[in-house]
Parts: sequence; C-alpha cells; structure tokens
Amino acid sequence: MIKNRDIIMVGLAALDSRIGSNVINLAKVFSKNNRVLYVNYPLDRLTIIRERKDPLIIKRRKIIKGKLPQIERINQNMWSFFPRTVLESINQLPVDWLFDILNKINNKRFAREIRIAIRKLDFKDIIIFNDTDMFRSFYLKELIGAKTHVYYTRDNMVAVDYWKTQGIRIEAAIMKKADLVVANSTYLAELASRFNPHSYYVGQGCDVSLFDKKLISSVPDDIKDIKKPVIGYIGVLYTLRLDIEVLAHIAKSRPEWSVVLVGPEDEAFKESELHQIENIHFLGSKKMDELPSYLNAFDVALNPQKLNEVTIGNYPRKIDEYLAMGKPTVATKTKAMEVFSDFVYLAKDKEEYVKLIEKALQENTPEKEIEREKLARSHTWDANAEAIYKRIEEIEKLKENGTQRKD
Repeated sequence: MIKNRDIIMVGLAALDSRIGSNVINLAKVFSKNNRVLYVNYPLDRLTIIRERKDPLIIKRRKIIKGKLPQIERINQNMWSFFPRTVLESINQLPVDWLFDILNKINNKRFAREIRIAIRKLDFKDIIIFNDTDMFRSFYLKELIGAKTHVYYTRDNMVAVDYWKTQGIRIEAAIMKKADLVVANSTYLAELASRFNPHSYYVGQGCDVSLFDKKLISSVPDDIKDIKKPVIGYIGVLYTLRLDIEVLAHIAKSRPEWSVVLVGPEDEAFKESELHQIENIHFLGSKKMDELPSYLNAFDVALNPQKLNEVTIGNYPRKIDEYLAMGKPTVATKTKAMEVFSDFVYLAKDKEEYVKLIEKALQENTPEKEIEREKLARSHTWDANAEAIYKRIEEIEKLKENGTQRKD
C-alpha cells in the first residue's frame, strides 16, 4: 500500500470531461491515502480554433486569462489543476527533428505550469502517473524532479492513425525511459515489455454498482415486447471496433432469436445491412442509469469485437458490467479476454458465435450467474490501485538498492 505520497496524474482525459476515464477513477482511489494533483491537459492552438464554441474550451480560455481559478480542490487530498499555457499543435508533424524541438518547448511550458502547483501545494517525493501522455509529458520527470515515473497503457494508441506519425517512435522511447509501465491487459503489457522489462499487467477496475439485478424494478417499454431469446449488445456501435458481419450472421442463422443493439451508431452502422434484417433491433442511445434495465432483459450478452490492432489488447469494461448482472456472455477471443476464459464464451469466428450463444442459452443456471457476479464485483478500482501500488513499491526498492537496469 502506497500511503502519504504526493502523486501527479497526467493524461489524455480532463477531469471535467463528459465521459469517464480509467485515470479519473484511479485518481480518486489514490487520493484516499495520498495527495493527488490531477493535471488537466493543456490546450493546443488548433483545439482552441476548432472547438472555440465548446463550453469546456471557453472555460479553459477563461482560466488561461486568469478569470477563473487555476486550482480546484476536489476532496481533502485531491486537486484539479488547469495549466495556463497554450502548446503548439505538433502531433501530426512528420519531420522528427522538428517535432523533437517543438515537443521539448511544449514540455517546458507544461512543466513550468505544473511547478507552480507543486510549490503552492508543497509536493515532495513525487510519483508521476502518466496515462498515455506520451508527447506533452515526455520530459516531465526530469523537468519537475519527480522520484518515480509510472507510464500507464490502457489502449494500443499507436494503432490509431492520429497517433501513428510520431506515436510509434515516441511511445517506445517514453516507455523505455519510464521507471515502470503498467497495463490493463496482458497483451499491452507484453507489447510494453519489448521496451521496458519492468512492464506489468495490473488488471482493470470497474464500478459495477449500478449493474445489480436487485435494483431493477421494470422492463423498458422498447424492449419488453421483443421476442425471446434476446441476444444483446450495449455500447457504441463503431465499425472500427465491432464486427458487422458477425452480427448479421447471428441474426440470419437464427431468425428465431432477437438481436438487440443499444447505443449510438457511426455512419457505417447506420448504412449497413443490419437495418434490413428483420430480427435485429436498434434501440439507440440510453442514459447510463437506464442501461442495467436493458441488460437485465438480455438472455445472452455479446461483445462482437473486430480483431485488429486497436481492439486486440483492449480490456472491455462492458464485460464486467455484463457479468455483474450474471449474464451469460459471448465475446471475440482476444489476448486481453483470456482473463475471462472461465466465465465468458470466447468465439474465434462468426460460426462459433452462433454455436456458443446456443451453448450459453442451454447451460445457464442460477449458480453460474452467481459466480459471474462474484468475479465482476472483485474487479474494483481499489483492487486495481493495490496492484499498481505493489509494482511501484517493487521498482522503488530496486532503485534504492541500485539494482534497476541502467539503460
């Protein structure tokens, strides 16, 4: 257990973001026993121009101009910090030497702001917890004099076009120089180990408190009359991540099943053949607190991920939500899904999806549902933080003993 330390959190998600993020959940857990400074990412010039009408960007500009406070207290041990600086927009710059010069300038601006908060809060013996902030925080450890730099990888970011230009080179370099790399999937830990031998899988937290059958009192109107069995998916319907062919095959192979999809669609999904298949039902986006009621109406839950560089290493949080409700679940077989292999049916292809859904329907029992619920409820953010603490303690002890690698 790490206690009474000063932790600086940097990353890709702002604390006032409209969507959740792992690093936000971890920051709140870390702050139970440590002081935490959550550094919101600084604005860059292009973002200010492109998103100038966004209320969050308007707020940031007021902070930069000194019209709003730079530091907000979140709880007794946690502060949210907004840098009063603007960085150059260089992520897509193809010239390595020019990128490196401008990135160092950006890093110095960013670190200068963070040092203001360090002095104000009197932070010492600092741990940096870096949520994939590979560019802006590349030099942060040396620029603020931190003791330990932990790099956190939760997505294979460099598989996405936006990050490829400089990310492939820079993420490898920042992983190599970090004291420690922690990952939320075994696949990402293996990738990181190519650059840093101190790379570890630490699991994933998930708040499944909403996903409790005892809290469900009714069935939503738009699903209650859909014919059983209901084979369902909850989440964003994006072609980058979900396999349309698998969904079409399931529905066509078993017209007596109802395939229910809950969530927003991208354009490719909207234009796909799925909308012409009679036993596929699109229910659209729902509020977070409505999702458990829809999930409760499923007979089998699905996660038909595409197999690609983006998805293969992902830890899908929705699996914990499915299991917390006791639902038999069928998902695409990936490296990251191996940790669920005793509780989730893992399919290699569209044909196996149909076979395993049939098996899931036949084999489900109250006892199996209880076991699934127990597993999901063991994946807490506190447990996730404990696993990270353990690795930090190990690496700091190695450094104190002078046995950490020198490269």
